[in-house]
Amino acid sequence: MLKNLVLKTDRLVLKPTLESDLSTLHSIFINPYVKKYLCDDNIWSLPQVEEMIVESQKLFEEKKFGIWLINTKDDQEIIGLVALWYFFDEEQPQLVYALLPEATKKGYATEAAAKIVKYSFDELGYKYLIASCDKPNLESKNVAERIGMREVEEKSVDDKPILFFKVDNCTVNARPIILVE
Repeated sequence: MLKNLVLKTDRLVLKPTLESDLSTLHSIFINPYVKKYLCDDNIWSLPQVEEMIVESQKLFEEKKFGIWLINTKDDQEIIGLVALWYFFDEEQPQLVYALLPEATKKGYATEAAAKIVKYSFDELGYKYLIASCDKPNLESKNVAERIGMREVEEKSVDDKPILFFKVDNCTVNARPIILVE
């Protein structure tokens, strides 16, 4: 079933994470560039990442979303992840994306995130999608804006300012997505 959830863009292949991806996903989460914002500078242990993979596989089976690894089509290099994941007790999952530093500034995050937004609306039937990022994370903020999201709220979570973004299905279909990073 997970093979049906492989998503493709012009330059990327988004593959659902498998148990065999444990060390790869862990290495992404502990990368200093990624962990600064996505992991609140915490180092997640292998057992924690393994639990995430198990939860992701369960979500894929039950709800058709979870954590996808981002692979480049040209050389099949894994450059990051994109996901729909629950945070902050929302009704539906948030859009999440993270790239390894060597893959930034090439439009990959925008391309992967745009594909997940389209998938969320077209395949999952969502009427809206949200994302959040730490306020100082300008790169994530820029990606959210490029895929048509607008800032809707700022909250303090654990004494950190978090920005929340939202895109409605009618908004994304009416506005072109900018694929330049």
